[in-house]
Amino acid sequence: MKPRNGRRGGARQSASLSQKTIVAAALHILDSEGPQQLTMRRLARELSITPMALYHHVRDRHELLLLLVASRSRGRERPILPEDPRERLLAAAQLLHDVLAQYPFLHEILASPDLLAVSSLWVMEALLDAAVDCGLPLEEAVRAHQAIWHFTVGVLLIRTTSHQHHAELTRPTQRERVFATLSPDDFPRVSSLADRWSSLTARDTHREALEDIVEGLLGGRPAHPGEHG
Repeated sequence: MKPRNGRRGGARQSASLSQKTIVAAALHILDSEGPQQLTMRRLARELSITPMALYHHVRDRHELLLLLVASRSRGRERPILPEDPRERLLAAAQLLHDVLAQYPFLHEILASPDLLAVSSLWVMEALLDAAVDCGLPLEEAVRAHQAIWHFTVGVLLIRTTSHQHHAELTRPTQRERVFATLSPDDFPRVSSLADRWSSLTARDTHREALEDIVEGLLGGRPAHPGEHG
C-alpha cells in the first residue's frame, strides 16, 4: 500500500537529513534571497519537509545561526599577524571588520553573545594582546577594543542598511530632496557640498579611519612587546 499523503516518504527524507544538508540549504537561501527570508518555515520548504520535521534536527533559529557561523569559520586558517605591535593592532582591527562582514545576518550576530563569541573571540584576543604590547595597561586595552568594536559595528550596520535601503528605492532619497532645497545663507557649508555629497561619501574610507583611530588610541606611546600588565 502506498503511504497516505506521502507521510512515510517524508519521514524517511527527514531521517536522512544531516546538519550539513540543512546548512547548505540555509546558505543557499541567504545567498539568493537574503537574511530576511531565512526562516525555519522557508528552510523547511527548501528541504521539502515540514517545519516540525526540521525542528527534529535544529532546535530553533538561534541554533541554525550557530551552525551557519561554525560553517563559515570551519577550516579557515587564521592569518599570521605582523610582529610590530602597532601594525598588529591595526591588522587585528581590520580582521574584526572582515570577520563580521562575512555574515549577512549581522544584526543577530551582534545581538547574541553566543554567536559573537563563536565568530570573533579569537580576534578579540588578538586585539587585546596587540594593544597591551603597544604599551596600554590591560584595562585601557579593553577600552581600545571597545572603541574599535563600536566603530567597526557602526560602519558595517550603516553599510548594510544603506545598501538594502537603496536597493528598494525607486525615487531620490529624502536627503537628496532636502539638500536640493537648502538655503546657502542658512547652511553655507552643507549647501556647497549638496551636489557632491553622495560621491564624497560613497567611497569606502574604513581603512583610513581605522588608522586614524588606532593612532589616536596610542598617541605617542612607545611599544613594549611582551609586557602584559
